[in-house]
This record gives sequence, C-alpha cells and structure tokens, in this order.
Amino acid sequence: MIWVGACKKSGEPATEDLADVELSAKVLNQSLTFPWEVLWGPDNMLWLTERGGRISKADPGTGALTPLLNIGEVKSEGEGGLLGMVLHPDFSTTPEVFVAYNYDKNGVYTEKIVKYTYNGTTLINPVVLLDNIAASTIHNGCRLAISPDKKLFITSGDASVSPNAQNLSNISGKILRINLNGSIPADNPNPASPVWSYGHRNAQGLVFVKDRLYSSEHGNTTDDEINIITKGKNFGWPNVEGFCNTTAEQSFCSSNGVQEPVFAWTPTIAPSGIDYYNHTRIPQWRNSLLLAVLKGNVLIQLKLDDAGNTVTSATEFFKTTYGRLRDVCVSPEGRVYLITSDGSKDKLVVIDKKE
Repeated sequence: MIWVGACKKSGEPATEDLADVELSAKVLNQSLTFPWEVLWGPDNMLWLTERGGRISKADPGTGALTPLLNIGEVKSEGEGGLLGMVLHPDFSTTPEVFVAYNYDKNGVYTEKIVKYTYNGTTLINPVVLLDNIAASTIHNGCRLAISPDKKLFITSGDASVSPNAQNLSNISGKILRINLNGSIPADNPNPASPVWSYGHRNAQGLVFVKDRLYSSEHGNTTDDEINIITKGKNFGWPNVEGFCNTTAEQSFCSSNGVQEPVFAWTPTIAPSGIDYYNHTRIPQWRNSLLLAVLKGNVLIQLKLDDAGNTVTSATEFFKTTYGRLRDVCVSPEGRVYLITSDGSKDKLVVIDKKE
C-alpha cells in the first residue's frame, strides 16, 4: 500500500451531494507534553512526536500510548525540539521514519533531518540526511512531507533572522527538497542546493493533494498564509506579507516574481498543521484543507474549488474547546485526529460523525 506523506494523503474532489452530518468529539488521551506531529501509520496506529524528544504510537480507539524512542540528543528550547515526522511511502517493505529535530551542535542551536529504521519495536540506525539548518527558540518550521514521486519536502523557518529567507545561499526560511537518501535531486532549481522555494517565515503545515503541495505559514503581525508551493518561486518574506498590497510590496513582487498566497488572515491566527479531507464520512468537509490553529484555538475547514486553486470558504469548528491546536490528521476511514499544544496534559482528540 502506498502512503503519501503518511496521514497526509491525496484524493479526488467531491462530485456528489451528500447530507451534512452532526459531529462529535472525544478526548482519547490527555497525558502528552507539547506534541508536534500526529500521522496515520500503515499499522493503523497514530504516530506522534513530542517536542521533548519522544516518539510514540497511540491506539486510535483508546488513545493508549506505546513508546518507540526517546531521542536524547534533542534539545527543547522555546518552540524548538523534536518537530516533524513522516513515514516512508512503502513502509511495509521499507520501514523508514524521517524526523526533524533541534540539538546543541558545539554550542550552536541547530536543526537536522534524521532517518531511522523501524524494527517492529523501536527506531534504530539513525542516518543524518541534512544538517546545519539554523535553529532558534522561534521560527523553526519544521514540517515534513513526501511527494508522490518520493521526494522529502522540509519546511525551514527563518530562525528569527528574517533576511535569510531571501538569501538563496542560506537554507533558512525555505521549503527544501531532497531525495529519501539525503542527496539533492538533479531537477531542483539549483542541483547543488536543497532549496525548492524561498521567502518563507515559518511554515508549520505541509500536505500533498496528488502532486500539489499546500503549506500553512505564520505571518508576523499580519497575514498568516495558505500557499500552493511552486518550484523555484519566491513567497516574499520579509519584503512582502501576504498579498502584494502596498506600493513597496507591489514593486518587490514585480521585480522578484513573488507568488501570492491563496488565503491569508489579518489579524493573525497562528496556523499550524494541515491535512486534506475528502471522505464521505463527513460529507460537508469533502475537498477541504483542515487547519489546526494555535492562537485561535480552533480547527478551520478551508473549502477548495474543484481545481484546488482557491479557498471558497473558511469555517471554524471547536473554537476554544480544546486549547491550542498543533496538528491534524485524517484517517483512511475519515475520522479526524487533533493534538493540542498547551504544554500540560496535552490532548489527543478524535472527531467523528455522531452516531
């Protein structure tokens, strides 16, 4: 079975009208500490990371945790620590797990991408795929996704040095693309660089819908964004926030070929993980991005047009019900799982149709 970005899977836009269903939600576990990633595994378990360094599996019915690994090298500082994770698309034959985390490299706070092998019990044989990504107490990215053609995409934040996002010789403030063995694909914009797109501030959501890549990105005081990521494009930060509105922004956009977002929020909401929903279980959510929101403490449904180029509506669910939401995961059966990010008794929540 092929798993595209683990829980982050693609599908066809909805073409039939089905009646809306009433939703229910249930807390499965409330013993987590700053969880960062939740994804669906081919073993029908939820795979989780926590910023302190722990990787676990959770039973999607009971929430019971099975620890897999605690990475001692992880340094959780501010918003940093153990962050994104994704499983190999052919996990049954190639049981590899890719993670992003921050650590102390000779006194310098640094981020790296590491591949582990799952032996059925724990994660072994760490292989560093990419190192020397600047880290900080803020703006680390770092969400991972694997494309249908099996390339690893990585969001790197600007690590609180905003000009680096426009510097193509620096891998901060970018979306990066590497092969699953850590090498650089020959068809990258620069075959000597992992940079795929640039001008990003702090993208914390990433999902493929077929071969289209969507990201969610934190703005500064204005313009949180949803972007469609395109090879080699400049997304503007720090010279442009959101759309090319002001005279200065319009000039920069024209000179630098800036790609504008498909949706933006002002005031900011602090968008984090996203997933794509296209299941009949909750018909009203079909052909939508689901977005976990931190500042707004809410799950937002972003309905897409049939082409996937435009957000046609944004609808809020469970506002202030569970706290800051870090990530969202859609199961193959159409259930939706959320993780919170409050730091004390963080929750794993399941959303389903009411029976």
